[in-house]
Amino acid sequence: MIDTPLDEIPKINASLHATFATRKTFSLAWRQHQLLQIARMLQENHKAIADAIYADLGKPAFEVYMTELNLMLDRAIISAKRVPEWAAVKNLENHPDLPPHQKGWKPRVTPTPKGAVLVISPWNYPLILSIQGTIGAIAAGCTVCLKLSEVTSNYASLIQRLIPKYLDQDAVRVVCGGVQEVTKVLEQKWDHIFYTGNGTVARIIAAAAAKHLTPLTLELGGKSPVIIDPEYDMELAARRVLWGKINNCGQVCVSPDYALVTPSTTASFVENLKKAYASFYPDGSLKSDSYARVINMQHFNRIKSLLERTQGKVLMGGGMDEKERRIEPTVVLVKPGDVLLESETFGPILTLLEVDDMRAACDYISANDHPLVLYVFTLNEQLQQDVLKATMSGNIIFNDTFMQMDVKVLPFGGVGESGYGRQVLENTFNCFTYERTSLDIPPEVEDKIYLRYPPYTEHAFEVECAPGLTVQIPESTPEEGLVR
Repeated sequence: MIDTPLDEIPKINASLHATFATRKTFSLAWRQHQLLQIARMLQENHKAIADAIYADLGKPAFEVYMTELNLMLDRAIISAKRVPEWAAVKNLENHPDLPPHQKGWKPRVTPTPKGAVLVISPWNYPLILSIQGTIGAIAAGCTVCLKLSEVTSNYASLIQRLIPKYLDQDAVRVVCGGVQEVTKVLEQKWDHIFYTGNGTVARIIAAAAAKHLTPLTLELGGKSPVIIDPEYDMELAARRVLWGKINNCGQVCVSPDYALVTPSTTASFVENLKKAYASFYPDGSLKSDSYARVINMQHFNRIKSLLERTQGKVLMGGGMDEKERRIEPTVVLVKPGDVLLESETFGPILTLLEVDDMRAACDYISANDHPLVLYVFTLNEQLQQDVLKATMSGNIIFNDTFMQMDVKVLPFGGVGESGYGRQVLENTFNCFTYERTSLDIPPEVEDKIYLRYPPYTEHAFEVECAPGLTVQIPESTPEEGLVR
């Protein structure tokens, strides 16, 4: 990876604004070709990409293909096919709330690209979290500066070389480097910033964006909880929860962070977690080629410190290989106030907290920051509805973990501390466009609108204003709402 010279960053910003000003990126054909070039880049270099991510994270190739590469290849192609539909002008002449006399005014809404945009990607899922935002920005017709994480240096180095070979360098540029480089990037004026990461850095980015009134998409994270109904199949719940936890060694914003269980189910849940672990890793996880490693020693020591400081009881795992930066999937039973409940663990720790019942679980979740995703294991539809009403989260998934990432038609994003804005396909497109409205009011309607002009008279008021005061308001009640 070659760090981008600091004096080059303002020039990159200026060149992307200049390219956007030519309206080159407005062409649907240009957008489609660039999107398909992304698909070609991924397809033609898939092994090099998987190898680079393995070199950075020790991430098994299977996980790279299943959770990153194949998804981005598919979404780049879908975006190329669908962008004419997404970008189409919307004719509102037949809108049910439009008065008849305004139909001839040609009310239109045009999804319009915002301009030169910045995508800042993290290290944990380096491919999907750098390319998904880039796909949306290109589909929208924007020019793009992609700031890659310096932590995954092998992946960043590869993408730094590949993008100039496949994409239009007038419109898509890569910036690499650390704190100095991203600070310089954030000093520039961008028309939208798309950031994936943590809340601490998000506040810095939001403060920098505020200087230019730049809109943001923030995909953050937080502590994503699991609620388990005592009546649910504990073997199935344990297998699915553990699978969600071991993906990328727990280094993902949608990883199950902690599970709320009733005292009567704790033992069964833990035994089934052990059973699932044994089936996933017959020879243990520390030497398995189906288990990723912790990204670097800083994060390894952070996770190690959490396990040293917890007052909880380790019920499974806890083994470590410092040389290989590997930590076993570890299950810890804690009491309220434990260090493992303070912030997102972002590693292979599953914290268990006992609660009296599902209601108490909802109360606990509602008393804390809104999570990015809430996982609920219950087949009871009434309980599902109760949890929906009693909690807030960016997403809620019943009876599995992690699989929302595979359902490309659903908007994905957080609420409150877990972020704002939505992404995936058209939702990512929408991040980088705004709705530009237009009217075309013909000269021949002048005789119908002339009373708007001064001097204002009583007659003008009676014609233009008084009718609005006598409109009939429908009946309503707190119990029925609108009474029809």
